[in-house]
Amino acid sequence: MPTRPTPTERQKRLGAELRKMRLAAGKTTEYAAGLLGLDRTKVSNMESGIRTVSPERIRILASNYDCPDEAYVEGLVAMADTRVRGWWDQYRGHLPQGLLDVAELEWFATRLRTLQTVHVPGLLQLSGYARAIFDSALPPLSKSEVELRVAQRVQRQQVLERDNPVEYIAYVHEWALRMQFGGRRTTREQLQHLCEMSEHDNVEVRVLPVEVGAFPGAGHAVLYASGVVSQLDTVQLDSAHGGEFTHAEAQLSKYRAHMDWWQAKCLDPKTSRDFIHSIIRQL
Repeated sequence: MPTRPTPTERQKRLGAELRKMRLAAGKTTEYAAGLLGLDRTKVSNMESGIRTVSPERIRILASNYDCPDEAYVEGLVAMADTRVRGWWDQYRGHLPQGLLDVAELEWFATRLRTLQTVHVPGLLQLSGYARAIFDSALPPLSKSEVELRVAQRVQRQQVLERDNPVEYIAYVHEWALRMQFGGRRTTREQLQHLCEMSEHDNVEVRVLPVEVGAFPGAGHAVLYASGVVSQLDTVQLDSAHGGEFTHAEAQLSKYRAHMDWWQAKCLDPKTSRDFIHSIIRQL
């Protein structure tokens, strides 16, 4: 199997799961290498995502690691399918890898939940609103770089309207609705679009009013992507230096609790739409 110098987040995740499965079975890399007829360096490269691994080899490893969870194993097999090329690959070499990893994460998720305290969620942004956000980046982005990011962000939104659209729940703080990225007109159009999208069967927007007060977390944007099984869930966090991905069970548990808190404290979808319309009237 060939190697790849810069594995994607999904490829690194597959390798990490293979390593986790091996360690849970109490097996060594030498044992895995013997099963596959490889040297241990190649097994280590597989577990770091640098080296591709075939579905057949995943099943061999799972069987000999005594992994009884067939749904989990088939989830790993799907992650190993190199025939799948996503629309985001057209941006490879032109945009930071992290932006492509987010698009790939969203595409393969079975459900998406996000917490937003500053911006309208990316999957619900109009191009003018997104452009205003990218124009405010430091250090400044060139016009061509901004337009590439806007185009890629808009294309990400097809996960909500494809033949099998993903379920999407957005928890949005009131202040994110009041921030006027691009000015009053752009903000008004953006909030109207947010209400329209929230009418879709697979999209739910819930607003957290400022009156609720304190909320858990540091206020950064959070994306919780559910996998085909819960063991393959992933959390993506925004930061000043780019997106961070985590799938440690302790972190997943923490952010599931965050999502549950917001679900309980936010307004219901209809009341949230009414709330957003009231902000629109003030613009």
